Amino acid sequence: MKILVAEPMSPAAIALLQKQAGWDVVVSNPKEYEPHLADCDALLVRSAVKVKADTLARAPKLRVIGRAGVGVDNVDLPAATAAGVLVMNTPGGNAVSVAEHTLALMLGLARMIPEASASTLSGKWEKKKFLGNELRGKTLGVVGLGNIGQEVVRRALGFEMRIIASDPYVNPQTAADLGVELMSLESVMSESDYISLHVAMTPETKGMINAASIAKMKDGVRIINCARGELIDQDALIAALQSQKVAGVGLDVFTPEPLPEGHELLKCPHVIATPHIAGSTEEAQEIVGIRIVEQLVEYLKNGVAINAVNMPAVSPEQYKAIGPYISLAERLGKFAAYVAAGNLQGVKVTYRGKIAEMNTNLLRNSALAGALSRGLSNRVNLVNSMQLAAQRSLSVSEAHLPRGGTTDSIQVEIQTDKGVTQVTGGVVMDKPRLLSVDGIPAEIALSGRLIYMRNIDVPGVIGHVGTVLGRNKINIANFSLGRQDAPVGGEPLGAVALVEVDSEVPEPVLTELKSHPAVKLAVVVEPGE
Repeated sequence: MKILVAEPMSPAAIALLQKQAGWDVVVSNPKEYEPHLADCDALLVRSAVKVKADTLARAPKLRVIGRAGVGVDNVDLPAATAAGVLVMNTPGGNAVSVAEHTLALMLGLARMIPEASASTLSGKWEKKKFLGNELRGKTLGVVGLGNIGQEVVRRALGFEMRIIASDPYVNPQTAADLGVELMSLESVMSESDYISLHVAMTPETKGMINAASIAKMKDGVRIINCARGELIDQDALIAALQSQKVAGVGLDVFTPEPLPEGHELLKCPHVIATPHIAGSTEEAQEIVGIRIVEQLVEYLKNGVAINAVNMPAVSPEQYKAIGPYISLAERLGKFAAYVAAGNLQGVKVTYRGKIAEMNTNLLRNSALAGALSRGLSNRVNLVNSMQLAAQRSLSVSEAHLPRGGTTDSIQVEIQTDKGVTQVTGGVVMDKPRLLSVDGIPAEIALSGRLIYMRNIDVPGVIGHVGTVLGRNKINIANFSLGRQDAPVGGEPLGAVALVEVDSEVPEPVLTELKSHPAVKLAVVVEPGE
């Protein structure tokens, strides 16, 4: 397995990667990493490398992208998802560093530290010119109460500030526990002496600081942005600084980065600017580097996706509980796709027993990936199965029946233009097993190479199968039979046969099997290893 480290990582993180047996770790840099893409399984980046669609096209084996940090603006998520590549990040790893930088910018503005330092270093002694003000008693408006926002709150409380916040995803009790008044965004903007931004860049948050929102702010407000440059309309900010509506800004992020030399914002008064370094401390880089490597190891070795950005996330504990069923769901979906006739129109997954009480998003994605895998040439997996289904206008539904039986089971139902096919399976000794097809009990391991046959329940079919396979020197490893409990609509009893074999089954052999008048269908299914 080849791991490509495309940007500087902490030595401890690199050492952890190199400890993994059988892993080829290539440590490169943003200017020289591209030649290694062709055969890499995992790509580790920070913020400098831009992973776009053309990058992904040059990495056909790529399974996972690890972003050492919280933001994933440098990764084309739709393109990664379409390619079936998992993207994970490390939220919270640099939260303390960013929070401390936020407070540093606030203090720098309050006490005019950059200007006072420059004046003093030039040989002047302008004590009266640099009359500052305290943070104590001022109102700090925190926009976004995620990991970083909460760390800012904890530190600002030490300065005896009144703290108000806006975050539609945080409940009032959580805010109250932090010592924060939760308000609307409009109220935070209008009541704050300092406004600090800690939200992701989305269509809703882009340009949230603009001419209209600034007009509603207090005269002399100060704004801090250590999140994303796109959150601020820079032209509106420049105008507000020039008119002194905004008394000062502390900016660690810009649009674009870096700002062109001579940019108007850099000429404005009372601007403290740093080059996107809020999360750049020795401690933070160590933490996020080690965390992303730990997540990478967990995913590549055990399939556990921690902090996944483009796939439903579950905790390691949840994954341990549902892990065997992920493989079961995929193999059931694949089996159903092989034995169903017609064009796929929809997939329904039904969970029975204790498994029905769990988070089943990954099970749904897995069953869907199996159902789609037969008809698509490109990679289909947990990451992109829902996207591919949406592109093809397939219906996807789930049913949870926690009291539907004593045995935990998953049923995958495939709807096509020719009808419905149902397959049910369970996990026995941690291995996926088929339990029934279209309601007919027939148990066999969902692995290796299987011949699935549908026939009328009459004498001679089993003998016919043995004769044909024996004549073609195909060894039978296992044989499972099942039939309907009662005839339907006056028709003869239907039956199924599942034959596990040790070698390939050529098409002429299938033709021979179907030559018996009672055999209606004979197909080869390879549900998994």
